[in-house]
Amino acid sequence: MGQYKKLWYALFAVLTITFSLLGYLGVEVYRQAPPFPERFVSESGQVIMTKDDILQGQSAWQSTGGMELGSVLGHGAYQAPDWTADFLHRELVAWLDLTAQAEHQKKFDELNVEQKAALLARLKQEYREQSPMDSSGTVKLSDTRVKAIEQVSQYYIDLYGGDTSNETLNKTRESFAMRTNTLPDAEARKHLSQFFFWTAWTASTNRPDSVATYTNNWPHEPLIDNVPTTENYMWSFASIVFLLMGVGFLVWGYHFLRSHEEAPKAPLTDPLGKIVLTPSQKALWKYAALTVILFIVQILLGGLVAHYTVEGQTFFGVELSQLLPYSLARTWHLQSALFWIATGFLTGGLFIAPIINGGKDPKFQALGVNLLYVALFIVVAGSYAGNFTSIVLNKLSGSANFWFGHQGYEYLDLGRFWQLLLTVGFLLWLFLMLRCAVPAFKNGGDKNLLAIFVASIVGVGAFYAPGLFYGEHTTLAVMEYWRWWVVHLWVEGFFEVFATAALAFIFYNLGLVSYKSAATASLVAGSLFLVGGVPGTFHHLYFTGTTTPVMAAGASFSALEVVPLILLGHEAYEHWSHQHAAPWMKRLRWPLMSFTAVAFWNMLGAGVFGFLINPPLSLFYLQGLNTSAVHAHAALFGVYGFLALGFVLMVGCYIKPNFTYDEKQMTIGFWMMNAGLAGMIASSLLPIGVFQAAASITHGLWYARSEEFLQQGFLEGFRWIRTLSDLVFIGGACLFALQVIKMSLSKDKTSA
Repeated sequence: MGQYKKLWYALFAVLTITFSLLGYLGVEVYRQAPPFPERFVSESGQVIMTKDDILQGQSAWQSTGGMELGSVLGHGAYQAPDWTADFLHRELVAWLDLTAQAEHQKKFDELNVEQKAALLARLKQEYREQSPMDSSGTVKLSDTRVKAIEQVSQYYIDLYGGDTSNETLNKTRESFAMRTNTLPDAEARKHLSQFFFWTAWTASTNRPDSVATYTNNWPHEPLIDNVPTTENYMWSFASIVFLLMGVGFLVWGYHFLRSHEEAPKAPLTDPLGKIVLTPSQKALWKYAALTVILFIVQILLGGLVAHYTVEGQTFFGVELSQLLPYSLARTWHLQSALFWIATGFLTGGLFIAPIINGGKDPKFQALGVNLLYVALFIVVAGSYAGNFTSIVLNKLSGSANFWFGHQGYEYLDLGRFWQLLLTVGFLLWLFLMLRCAVPAFKNGGDKNLLAIFVASIVGVGAFYAPGLFYGEHTTLAVMEYWRWWVVHLWVEGFFEVFATAALAFIFYNLGLVSYKSAATASLVAGSLFLVGGVPGTFHHLYFTGTTTPVMAAGASFSALEVVPLILLGHEAYEHWSHQHAAPWMKRLRWPLMSFTAVAFWNMLGAGVFGFLINPPLSLFYLQGLNTSAVHAHAALFGVYGFLALGFVLMVGCYIKPNFTYDEKQMTIGFWMMNAGLAGMIASSLLPIGVFQAAASITHGLWYARSEEFLQQGFLEGFRWIRTLSDLVFIGGACLFALQVIKMSLSKDKTSA
């Protein structure tokens, strides 16, 4: 460890403490997860639904696309309602009308103030306090509530069906971007409504020995006093204090503890330009092409998904919903993003590996690289086919759907079989990386930079696997715990550390930074990113059925995730200035500009927009609104998308040394992508999110996501305006992709 001993000790301490906390509170998630009652019964003891009915409904929901059509517990798509909030509000309104009619022979809205107040007090007491699960796993419901559930359930049975004689339902389906006959089987639709009811029950029933519901009083529902808890306020305020404290310590440490050594003078020629390409490196032209092809597929699908928010079943009048409905387009849009960004990162790693190994391939390395490429193709094609078979053809249901069709969970939509194959692919990549990196430890010299790089590739290769740790019928709180290990910890944690270590290794080998600076920066970044990033995973679980300790850890540590982003302005300047370090660095201008964009969008998308929805009090009202989409677009593409493109562009500079990116096209494309992304946010996503936030705070989440609210003319106008930004972004991306394709297919290629 040598001079880096303290930094390694700090990193080991961070990993030990944060993963211990993640594991300890993970046990709490399992222990306190909302239960599936064995049965719900009426006052007379008649069984209304069973646990098996609810679980079959969960499977039916997954087969429709799950989170890609509306959302549940606030997680999922933004166009259709949040089915938890929607079912709950409809049930409450039905209960009020049924009770008012029975006792006053009037609708609830026709009662006087005193009568309304009396019924609202009874409503809150019945829903919040009188429907607990007893020791036998039974929940007893009043006869009035049973009738209300039956009324609401019939609405969902009809909505997901194929009856086109009801014009109101037809209009609603279009507003929700639902295809007609989304779920053809009538029994499956009944079970689907029972699953939606169960989620509403968890959101309205107080946890045993608590004054808060299983979901910490989420969603906001004034009718039963679902409002933020005291703990919500306390840990929201605490998170802001922790953020300010973290920023203060970081700025102090940056200036007092940082070694302010001058950067070395850049060499006269490119050191990496002298390397002799290995067969495995030559094979990477295919990876570069696949990355940008999937990128273009993803953004075209994104444009279609955005258009479906104004024309729910057609594309400028062309009927598409029966062949490519919103739920399938959004599934492929998100899956393509994961595929192409991961492929870009894998490309960067596979290029570096032989350099670490002294400029040579281990035996059969090129074969492994080509096999991994084929495996990626199989997973992409197979998972897409499974999604289509499930959503459009309705040929898969139950376990067959979960394994080969659609898991129903955002970013992990692919069937479990394809997910297993993808996990094997990442482990194969890890093997290919390690067989180059491990022998390098036997050579002389300082190995600290190599060690942190190897640690980061282990994180990237291994931490997709936790997505396999839940099953078809796992309760949602536990599923979300493992899902966010992938979406948050794997991507926002280990991808970030890998990118930092990889860039430090590249810049050191280019002679742009000293070894000490590269190693120190990688170790410090690892600690800073992971100290908040690991337990910060819990900020996605505030309202999924967890308890106060989870909220406390999520709020406190996720606030610290923002802290390192304070220095990204300096990082952006360093990346930008590298292109002027020597004449030969001009060839690397566009990879460096991509890394500069990463720093900007990391600060804005992950930092500003991330913290906007981070404190529990904020997320209580904003979860499931377009404010989340603001963060998702700015962070996912702005940070990890530009990182992947930067890796691909840099690899292209070396595997095709005689190819030069067209300066004019790259300039136009780069700024069009940035302008398009900024335009999407400023002209549509953020304004709609702000209006939704006001509606959620005033009336409840059900209203902010309702047809009545979202289909207002001025909000549709914002979504139409977004079309211009989408077109600008797509145009810029196509210019970028065209250059990468030209590089891949250029005549000087040496394919493998």
